[in-house]
Amino acid sequence: MEDTREEASGSEAPAQVIQPRTFSKSSLIRKLRQHLNSSRSRPTMAAPSSGGLEVLLGTLQNAGDIENMLNILNVLDELMSAGTDRRIHHMISKGGSEALLTALVNSARSFTPNYTILLPLLHLLAKVGHRDRQIGLKAQKADAVLVVLGLLRQNTESARRAAACLWVLRVFCSSATAAELLGKNRGLDVVFKLISPYSTKHLRTIKAAIDAFAAMLRSKVNCRTAVVKGYIADLLKLYEDWHSNDVNLKNIPIRRALLHCLQRAANSAVCRDALVAEGGIRLLFQTTQTCLTMKGLESLVEPAIQLMRKCSPKVPLPLTSDKSAFSFPLPGRSVDDWDADLGLYDGSLEDDSDEDAENEEPDNRDYEDDLETDVNKLRPRPEPDRPLEQLGQYVRLCPELHHDFQDLDSSSEVDESSDDDGTLEGDLNDETPSDQRGSELPSDRDENHVQTSDFHKHYLNCSRKGQGHSSMVDRLLEKYGICIPNHDPRLYAATAANTKSIAGYSILAFPDFWGHLPPQEQEPMAKRPPHVQRKKVFQDVQRLICPEDIINKVVFDMDDPSPQCSPDMCPSSLRFFSKFESGNLRKAIQVRSHEYDLILNADVNSSAHCQWFYFEVSGMVAGKPYRFNIINCEKGNSQYNYGMQPVLYSVREALEGKPHWVRTGSEICYYRNHFCARRGQKHSFYTLTFTVTFRHEDDVCYLAYHYPYTYTTLQTHLKMLEKSVDPQKVFFRQQNLCDTLAGNSCSLVTITACPTSRAWKHLHQLRNRPCVVLTARVHPGESNASWVLKGTLEFLCSSDPVAESLREAYIFKIIPMLNPDGVINGNNRCSLTAEDLNRQWLKPDPNLSPTIYHTKGFLYYLNSIGRTPLVFCDYHGHSRKKNVFLYGCSMKETLWQSGSPINTASLKEDPGYRTVAKTLDRIAPAFSFNNCNYLVEKSRASTARVVVWREIGVLRSYTMESTYNGCNQGIYKGLQTGTRELEEMGMKFSQSLLTLRRNAIHYNSRLIHHASALLDLDDRLLDHKSNNCFEDDEPPCMEEIEYSSSSDPLGPNELDTEVNGNTSSDEEDEEDAGIRRNGRRRSDRKSHAVPHCLKQDALETLTIKAGPCNGINISNGCLY
Repeated sequence: MEDTREEASGSEAPAQVIQPRTFSKSSLIRKLRQHLNSSRSRPTMAAPSSGGLEVLLGTLQNAGDIENMLNILNVLDELMSAGTDRRIHHMISKGGSEALLTALVNSARSFTPNYTILLPLLHLLAKVGHRDRQIGLKAQKADAVLVVLGLLRQNTESARRAAACLWVLRVFCSSATAAELLGKNRGLDVVFKLISPYSTKHLRTIKAAIDAFAAMLRSKVNCRTAVVKGYIADLLKLYEDWHSNDVNLKNIPIRRALLHCLQRAANSAVCRDALVAEGGIRLLFQTTQTCLTMKGLESLVEPAIQLMRKCSPKVPLPLTSDKSAFSFPLPGRSVDDWDADLGLYDGSLEDDSDEDAENEEPDNRDYEDDLETDVNKLRPRPEPDRPLEQLGQYVRLCPELHHDFQDLDSSSEVDESSDDDGTLEGDLNDETPSDQRGSELPSDRDENHVQTSDFHKHYLNCSRKGQGHSSMVDRLLEKYGICIPNHDPRLYAATAANTKSIAGYSILAFPDFWGHLPPQEQEPMAKRPPHVQRKKVFQDVQRLICPEDIINKVVFDMDDPSPQCSPDMCPSSLRFFSKFESGNLRKAIQVRSHEYDLILNADVNSSAHCQWFYFEVSGMVAGKPYRFNIINCEKGNSQYNYGMQPVLYSVREALEGKPHWVRTGSEICYYRNHFCARRGQKHSFYTLTFTVTFRHEDDVCYLAYHYPYTYTTLQTHLKMLEKSVDPQKVFFRQQNLCDTLAGNSCSLVTITACPTSRAWKHLHQLRNRPCVVLTARVHPGESNASWVLKGTLEFLCSSDPVAESLREAYIFKIIPMLNPDGVINGNNRCSLTAEDLNRQWLKPDPNLSPTIYHTKGFLYYLNSIGRTPLVFCDYHGHSRKKNVFLYGCSMKETLWQSGSPINTASLKEDPGYRTVAKTLDRIAPAFSFNNCNYLVEKSRASTARVVVWREIGVLRSYTMESTYNGCNQGIYKGLQTGTRELEEMGMKFSQSLLTLRRNAIHYNSRLIHHASALLDLDDRLLDHKSNNCFEDDEPPCMEEIEYSSSSDPLGPNELDTEVNGNTSSDEEDEEDAGIRRNGRRRSDRKSHAVPHCLKQDALETLTIKAGPCNGINISNGCLY
C-alpha cells in the first residue's frame, strides 16, 4: 500500500516553512504498539527518546488546528481500545492524563470553545482518568476542575455534552479535595438539577448526573450541604418515583445508581441521620420487598440491604454496664483502679483486632513488615530472665529423676508425690457457697420427667449435704448411667466442690456431670442456604420499622439475681441458665415468640473478648424452630459462615443412653450488627444467628460454641487416668505447678515408663531420656485444645506398643490447663487480669501471671540441668481456619520471606523443626502440612512458641492449631471435627514424636506391626514454603459480613461502554434503549471517543507539526 503525503497547512503562513517528516501510518502504529507492549518484557517502562507515544502526547498539548487534534485523539483512542488496561496505565505513566488535561483547558478557554474537539477530549479523559488514581489531584493542578464545571453549566440543555462533562467530573471526584472544590462552587446544585424524576428521555445523562452527584458526596462538607439543601430527602423521593413508574423494568441502572448515591451519602453520619428521619429505611424495606417478588431486580436488593444495615441507628447493648458481670481484686490493684483503666484498655479494640492471638492476624496488618528481620533477635539466647538460684524450687517437679523405684511399686509414693490428691477427691460435706433455690428433696416420681428445677436443686448441686443427696445421685446413675471411659459422675461432683469460681458456682452443668460420648456418625458441615443473611437482616430491620410487633422481654439476666422467668410468670418463654462452671450467658431477651437476643459476658475484669458461650435452655416446644441471636460477638469473621455449627446436648437423650454433644442449628450466619458499647468504644459487634428445632417437649438442653471441657473435667480425668495405669509400668505423677490467682491448682503431669529394674543402667537410661513439654488451654475459649490434649494423655497412658515405646523414649511433662481461672469463669481469651496470657511470656509477672511465670521457670530449670526439651508444643484452637496445623520457628525462612538482604547461605539451621509436621501430614487425617508456618513475627515475640524457641533454645517449639469447624482436605473433607477426631489428633501428635527417636527405641514385633507407617518414613522434606497462614484462608463470604463504605459499582469497562454510546445524537435513542437493558452490558472497549463522522478522515491522514525537527504523517494503515 502506498503512503499518501500531505503537507501541513494552517490559517497563517509561517515565516519559514518547515517540511514535515512523513511516515506511513502503519509503521508508526507498529512503533507505538511495540513501545506500549515493551513493558511486558522490560523490567521498567523507560521508553526510547523517540517513542511515538511521547510524540503524540507532546503534540496534543501544543497542537493548534482542529484536524490534527482530532487525528491524535482518534489514534490514542484506537490504541487504548485495542488492548488491555496495561496500555492505558502505560500511557498514564508517560503523562497521558496531564496531556489530556492541558489540551482540555486550552481548548475550553478559547473564545468560542469548539465541541468538535472538546467532546472527544472529554470522552477520552473520562476513560483514562477512571484508571488514574491521581486524576483528581492532577485536575486541580491543571485548573481543569472548574473548567469542566463551567462547560457543564453552559451545556445543561445538551444531553450529550452534559453527559461527557458529568463523567469527567465524576472521575475528578476520586479526590475528596476536588469534590469539595466543586461543592464550594455550587457544583452540587448544577448536577442535581440534571437528575429528573421518571422520564424516558436522556437516560444516559440522568444516570451520569446521579453518578457524578454520588462521587461529589465523597466530601463530608458536600454531605452536610446536601442535607441542609434537602437533597437526601429528594434522592429518596426520586428513588421511590423511579421504582413506582419503572413497571417494565427498563431503568434498573438508574435505580441502582440512585441506591449507590444514597450509599455514598450514608458514609456521613449526618446523611444517615437525615435518611432515617425522612423514612428512608421504611421506604427501602418496602421497595426491596417488592423487588424480591419480581424477576430481574436482584441487582437492587443487595445494595438496598447494605444501605438499610448501614443506616440503622446505633443502639447500645441493653446492659447496665459494658464491664463484665464479674470482677476480681488483683494483687496490688483495687477494683477502683481497674474501673479507671477500663476505658483505656478497651480503646485498643478500635480496629477489631482483639483477635491478635497466636492463631489470628488482623486483616489490615502489613504482613511482610511484621516479620522479624533482626538476626540478633532471631538467634536463640538461652540465658534465664531470673537468677539461677531461684530455679531450685522446680527440682520437685522432676520426681522421676529422684525416685528410687523401690520394689517398683509406686502405690506407696502416691501420698508423697501427688500433692493435691485431696483437691481431686473432694468432700461433699465441705463448706462451699450453696444455691438457695430449694432445699426439700423431691418426692418419688417417674424420673423420666425430671424437670430443670429438680436437676438444679437436687441432682446437680455439688454443695448439698447429707445422705439424701448422695442417694438421689445414686438412683439417677443406677437407672440411667452408662459407662463413659475415664469419667465418673460421682468423682466429678466431689471434685467440683473444690473448684473455686468468682461467683461461687454450686450448680453443675449436666453434660459435664454426666459425661459425653462422641456420636457414632461423623457430622458434615452445614450447607448455607442461599440469601440466609438477607432473610435475617430483613427480620432485624422489621424491629426498627415495626416496634409494636416486638416483645422485648428480659427472660434471663445475670446482673439481676431475682428470677426473671419462672414457669408461672412466663409460660410461653424459654428458660435460660448459665451460672455453672465455664458457663457464659449474661442476658436473654425475648424478641418475638420464638426469637431471642442473647448477650455474652465479657472476660472477668474487662469489657471485651465476647465469643465463647455455654448455657442451658429449657421449656421448649418440640418441633418449633427457635431463632437465637448472639449479638455481641467481637471477631470480624467466623467459621460459622463456612459450615460450622454450635453444639447441643439433650438431657432427655442422655438419659435414654445417648449422651452426645452434637452439632446443631440451621440458617446459620455471622454478620456485623448495629449494636455498640455503652461507653462509646468504636469497635463493632457481630451477630451469630442460628435456628434450633428441639426434638423433645420440655427438654433440658445445653448449647455451646464448641465442645465444653471444664477445669473440673480435667481434674476428674487426671484422677481416673492415674487409677487406670499400671504403676509398675507407667510412671504417672500429677503435681501442683502453682496456684492461680483464684486459688485453683495448675496441674503438671509427668508420664514416662518405669525402669525394668533398679539396676544402674536402667535408672540411668530413665534419667537420660529427653523431655517433651506439652501445654494447653492458655485461651479459655479454645476448648478443642483440651480435647486434643485428652487424646494425648489417654494414648500415652495406654498399652499401645507405640505408647509404650514413647514412654521408654521420653519423659513427658504436661501442663493441661495454663489458664484454669479463665476456663472456670467462662472467659474467652484472658485470665482474671484481663490480659492474654499468651502475650506474657517475655516478662511474666509472678503475682499476676503465676502459671506462665512458673512454666517458664520450669523450662529454664530443665535447660539449666542440661535437659532442654526436645519438643515443646502449646495446643490451641483456631476460629477462622480449617484443619489442624503447626506454627514453628525458623530463622532462615523468616529472613527469606521478609526479603532480608542477609545472606542466609552463611547461616546454619537444623532443618529438623519440620520433621514432626512431615510425619503428621502422613499419619494424621485432619492435619494439613500446607497450612503450617515457620515464620517469626514481631507481633508474636511474647508468645510461648517464640519465647521457648528463642530463650530456652528449643528447636522444635510449636503451636498446634486445631479447627473449631472441620477439614477441607483428606478423608475428613467436608466433615465437622468432633471430639473423636480431636482426640485422635492428640494421639497422632504423640505418635509423630517416635520418628525423632528411631535410633534409640527398642524394636519388637508388636511395635513394628503397629508403627510401620512411622518407622518407614524417609528423611526427605516435603515441598513446602511458609506463607502468610495467619490470615483467613476462606474465600469471601457469599454475603457481606460488613457494611462498610460502598465501592463504585461502575467499573472502567462499564464506563467505557457508556462513553462509547455518547458518540452522536443519531445513536442516542438506540443507546438509551441499550442502557436500559439491565445496564451492565458486555464490556466493549471498541473506540468511540471520536465522533463517527470524523473517523474516516482521521484514519486516512494524520499530520503532526512538532516543531522544526519533527513532522509525522500517518497514512492508510490497520491497527490489527
